[in-house]
Amino acid sequence: MAEDRIGIDEETARLARLDKVLAAVEAVDVAQLDALLNPLHAADVADILEQISSDERAALLALWHGGIDGEVLSEIDESIREEVIEALPDNVVADAVRELESDDVVDILEDLEAPAQEKILEALEDADRVAVEQALAYPEYSAGRLMQRETVVAPEHWTVGEATDYLRGAEWLPDQFYHVILTDPRMHPTGYVTLGRILSSGRDMRLKDICEDSFRTVQATDAESDVAYIFNQYHLISCPVVDDAGRLVGVITIDDAMNVLDEEHEEDMLRLAGVGDEASVSDGPVETVKQRLPWLVINLFTASLSAIVISQFQNTIATLVALAALMPIVASTGGIAGTQSLAVAVRALATRDLTRANAARVVRRELVAGLLNGISLALILGVAGSLIFSDWHLGLVLGMAMIVNQIVAALGGVLVPLTLERAGLDPALASGTFVTTLTDVMGFFAFLGLATLVLL
Repeated sequence: MAEDRIGIDEETARLARLDKVLAAVEAVDVAQLDALLNPLHAADVADILEQISSDERAALLALWHGGIDGEVLSEIDESIREEVIEALPDNVVADAVRELESDDVVDILEDLEAPAQEKILEALEDADRVAVEQALAYPEYSAGRLMQRETVVAPEHWTVGEATDYLRGAEWLPDQFYHVILTDPRMHPTGYVTLGRILSSGRDMRLKDICEDSFRTVQATDAESDVAYIFNQYHLISCPVVDDAGRLVGVITIDDAMNVLDEEHEEDMLRLAGVGDEASVSDGPVETVKQRLPWLVINLFTASLSAIVISQFQNTIATLVALAALMPIVASTGGIAGTQSLAVAVRALATRDLTRANAARVVRRELVAGLLNGISLALILGVAGSLIFSDWHLGLVLGMAMIVNQIVAALGGVLVPLTLERAGLDPALASGTFVTTLTDVMGFFAFLGLATLVLL
């Protein structure tokens, strides 16, 4: 209860702060904006920019553009990031991106159009620009795009004392790093040591004797989803990235890997809902329609299949009108069951818990679960139908149709995404439409077909 109260209080405070910010913008009160926004974390400033309208955002940035730094740019949702960058003076953008490490600059650039990209690249120092352009040369959604070039490296023969002296005397180090990466003379990474181990070990201890057992590398061309899986599977904090020759070219840290996981989860949720993988509350009406309308049109055509099935049983429905009222119960319950099975299957495919090795076992589990759910619901619905309509035959039809559709829903929820995944398609992209169509068509067909056989 206390946690709920804290959450409500925080939300109230955020809303009050947003109202004050908008009031300061309307009053053209720069001093008040500074007082409200300067103490905030970059993520909170980004939230404010995302929650207000485009006109309000432009007015705020015109008054307070000096407060926008690199951290704020990296936190802003990609759907409005380009709009924000275009609204900022060139010198503000230049100062902001110079603060960022190469992976954060790449993350910002890859979602921008060419003119906005060039605006940022021109603001970078020559060495930084080369590093960013090299990262952008890697395939989209690859480890090369995700990595940062700034690494802390030591020869594998060094001792703790040598490494400590080097770190203390270094003119520049990344803002955040977790490991010192050990390399051989050809710059092939051979292990890494945590800063904690370095601080707790004697100066004469060799670095290669206190390496972490979790050490592994990834290729720069590996998919970022594979990288995120490795981090999650092996509980990594950072991971060296190598080129085709095995030479060290960068490092990926846990924050970037977890961002990939979060983005994939968000994309799966949006795709399952049929709203596209880039939907945002910041989108305008036109963008929202573009994302949703195609799937609504597809659903319109798939729903017509259900209408075709129903039309084949017009005489049955005309003879027993009660069937028209009961049809949606069977279909909707099957739809919910299919969505339940689908959500579990898509999530398991994303985390690689559902594979070729255990697919048959999972399908059998869903079959049994669908049968048991169907029997349980059939008993409830069958008895209720018999009592309400004073016809045990109708109750029997309802129960049998429920069993059939629950089995179809459970199997469809796992087999459809499996089939799409085997075909090289995103299981989250169209599974929902297929499963809903399947449960609707089979639900109507089973119910009306059984009604025709048993009741007429």
